Amino acid sequence: MYRVVILQFVGVLVAAGLASIWLGQQGALSVLFGGMAYAIPNLLFVTRLTVSTAKKQTNAVTFFVGELVKVLATVVLLVVAQRFYPVHWLALLVGLFVALKANLFALLLKN
Repeated sequence: MYRVVILQFVGVLVAAGLASIWLGQQGALSVLFGGMAYAIPNLLFVTRLTVSTAKKQTNAVTFFVGELVKVLATVVLLVVAQRFYPVHWLALLVGLFVALKANLFALLLKN
């Protein structure tokens, strides 16, 4: 599970680097804000799920509550980014999209 999270972080960093070429610092930071708004809550979710699996306390409620918290945290982080920084909206959405689709890329790398 951590492989997907690492791919999310790497993908967002690559997208931010490309955005800095085309859109400058504002675009790069917007990509970072968008991607990290999903990747950081996902990292916390994966860590929580891994710990509960190790303790043999995993069930459907644990999973769905974790997903709910992850979605709410993502929305809160996106709102905070928009409120305190003049984001470039397309770049923000690109960062979010890259982080969301990293799991599909992980399937291609699966051995």
